[in-house]
Amino acid sequence: MIEEKVYLPKELSWLSFNQRVLQEAADKSNPLIERVRFLGIYSSNLDEFYKVQFANLKKYVLIEQEQVHSSSNAKSLLRQVNQKVIQLELQFDQLYNELLLEMARNQIFLINERQLSAYQENWIKNYYKQNLRQYITPILLDSHTELIQFLKDDHAYLAVEIVCENNISYALLELPTDNVSRFVLLPSEVSTKNKCIIFLDNILRYCLSDIFKVFFDAKELNAYSININRDAEYELNTELDSLLELMSQGLKQRLTAQPVRFTYQKDMPKALFELLINKLRLTEQDTMPGGRYPNFKDLVKFPDLGQKNLLNKKIPNLSYTRFKQFRNAFDTIKDRDVLLYYPYYSFGHVLEIMRQASFDPSVTHIRMNIYRVAKDSRFIHAAINAANNGKKVTVVVELQARFDEEANIKWAKRLISSGIKVIYSQPKLKIHAKLFLIDRKERDQIVRYAHIGSGNFNERTATIYTDFSLLTADPAITDEVKKVFNFIENPFKPVSFNHLLVSPQNTRLRFYEFIEREINNAKAGKAAGIYLKLNAITDKDMIDQLYRASCAGVKVRMVVRGTCVLIPQIPNLSENITVTSIVDQFLEHARVYIFENDGKKDTYISSADWMPRNIDNRIEVGVKIFDPIIKSTIHNIFDIQCNDNVKARIIDKDAANNYVQRGNKKKIRAQYAIYDYLKQSESFEKGL
Repeated sequence: MIEEKVYLPKELSWLSFNQRVLQEAADKSNPLIERVRFLGIYSSNLDEFYKVQFANLKKYVLIEQEQVHSSSNAKSLLRQVNQKVIQLELQFDQLYNELLLEMARNQIFLINERQLSAYQENWIKNYYKQNLRQYITPILLDSHTELIQFLKDDHAYLAVEIVCENNISYALLELPTDNVSRFVLLPSEVSTKNKCIIFLDNILRYCLSDIFKVFFDAKELNAYSININRDAEYELNTELDSLLELMSQGLKQRLTAQPVRFTYQKDMPKALFELLINKLRLTEQDTMPGGRYPNFKDLVKFPDLGQKNLLNKKIPNLSYTRFKQFRNAFDTIKDRDVLLYYPYYSFGHVLEIMRQASFDPSVTHIRMNIYRVAKDSRFIHAAINAANNGKKVTVVVELQARFDEEANIKWAKRLISSGIKVIYSQPKLKIHAKLFLIDRKERDQIVRYAHIGSGNFNERTATIYTDFSLLTADPAITDEVKKVFNFIENPFKPVSFNHLLVSPQNTRLRFYEFIEREINNAKAGKAAGIYLKLNAITDKDMIDQLYRASCAGVKVRMVVRGTCVLIPQIPNLSENITVTSIVDQFLEHARVYIFENDGKKDTYISSADWMPRNIDNRIEVGVKIFDPIIKSTIHNIFDIQCNDNVKARIIDKDAANNYVQRGNKKKIRAQYAIYDYLKQSESFEKGL
C-alpha cells in the first residue's frame, strides 16, 4: 500500500484547466475572433465552477466551522481558490484589453454609449423602441422587494441609481439576452470598412432616460452592472409521486438557491452595493468587484462579421465511405463494425441510421437513452416518427442532466404524448451512457444493432466535441447492451457483463483487475503499459492503483483535458506516469482506456471519466473493441495525441501549464493531424 498519498485539490486543478482556456485566448496563432470566443468559454466555465465546485467547497467550510476539532482544510483551500481566481481574472482583463486593441487594428471597434456619433445615437433610439422596449420591465428596489426570489442565475443586470430632486431610488434592468443578441452591429453614415459593435448593456445605458422618464423626473441616471451565480445543487423530496415532480421541485430550488458569487461594477455607490448584498443575504466576502461587464460568457457568440481570416478554417466533415458501399446502414454495420470519430466524421451518419430505422419495415423495436440533445433534436424526432410508423420505442430520459433538466422534462412529455415508453433513472443515479439498440427482424430472427459511444446524441455539440461512436451487430455486445436497458428498468436485479464495463456494476472491479495484470506483467518482464484518454481523473482509489503500477515499473501515459488530481513525475511514486492536456479548436471529450496486456492491447471506449460519480454513482457504459482495424485506428489516434507539440500542455505538480516543447521535431497539432489521418484512411478505403 502507498503510505503517502499525493493529490492536487480538484478545485485548483479545474482552475488550472480554465487557465489553459485563457492560454488559447492569448495564443496569437489562433484567429482573432476565435481568441475572443475563448474568453467567453473561460467566463462560462468559471460561472459553472462557482455554481458547482465552489458552492460545494463553501458547504465544506460551513461543516468545518461546526466541528470542534477542525483542521480548517476547506477554509485554507477556499483561500487558495479565491487567490487563483483573482489571478486568472487579472489575466482575463489584460487579455480582453489586448484583444480590443487587436480588433481595432482589424477595423473592429467595441464602442460604448459615450462614443456614438449623432447618426448612431438616433439609430440606437429607434433600435431600442423597435427591438428592446418590449422586453424591458424595470424592477424597483424597495423594502418589499424579494430580490433573492427573482434575480436569475447567470443573467446580466444593470442596477440603476435614479437621482431625483429630493430622493434617490434604485431599480434593476435585466439584459434580455434570451431574446436579442448581446452584440449589436452599428450602421455607419459614411462608407467605411470600420465595423462598430456595441454591447446590449451600453444600449440600455444610453436609453436610461427613455426607460424611466415615464414615471421619474430624474436629474441623473447611473447604471452599474451586476450578476450572480447560484448553487446548482438541489435536494430531491423522494416522497413526491413521480420523478417529473421531483425534478420540477428541484429546479425551483435552484432558482431560489443561495447565491455563491455576486459580481458587481466596482465603482457602484456604497449605498446601492449594501442594499443589494443585504437583499441577497450576502456578506462582502461573498462578492467580487469587476468592470462594466461582469458577465462575458456571451463572447462565445461574438459575431464573425464575415471576415474569414479572423476565424478558424472550417474542416469539412469526412464521409464514412463504407456506408456508400451497401444498400442501407444496417448492411454496412452487419458486414463489419463501424467507428465514427466526431467532429471529423459527420454526426449525420448516426442521424441517418435513426431515420432509416424509423421507417424500415424490418425494425420492430428501438431503444435509446438521451442525456443532452440539441434544441430541435432530429434524433428525438426520428424516435417519434418510428412510433408513428407503429414501431415499439423505448426512450430513457435523464431528467437529472445538470442544466438540461428543464429541456429534458419537456422532451419526456413530448415523447409520452407520442405514445413512446419513457423511462427515468432512479433519483441520484444518473444515466450517462450513450446507447441505442435497434431490433430488426431478418429471416425470422431478431438481429440487434447497437451504438455505444462517449458523447451525447446531440447534432450541435457533435460539431465541436471530439467523441467516438461504435456501431456493431456483434451479438456478444448487442445482447449485453440489451441487458443494460433491462438493468436501467430494474437496477436492483442482479446482472453481469463480460464485454461491457457498466457502472456501477463492474467498472471499478474490472479496472483493478486490469491494472493488477499490468503490474504482474511488468514484474514478470512482459510488455506492460496503461494508456488513458480522459476528461477528468479525480478518483483517489483509482489514482492509488496507478501509483502502484508506476512503482512496479508500468509506464502510464495519459491525455487528460480537464481536472487531474493525480500528480505525475513524483520520484518513487509516479515517476513512470506522464500526463498532457490538449486544449484546441475542438473540445476533447472522448474517453479511451488501453491496457497493454503483454502486447494484446485490450482497448475500450467509454462514456465514463475516472471520477467517483462516473464509476460508482452513475450508469456508464464502456465497450471492448474487437475489430482489429478499429483497434488500430484508436491506437493511432491516441499516439497522435500523445505526440502533440503545438497545443499539448504538461500536467505536473506546479500546474504551470507549460507547453510541450517541440525542439527540432516535426510540428504535430493533434486535432489537425487526426483529420489528415482519417482522411487518408477514407481515401484508402475508397481505393479498395
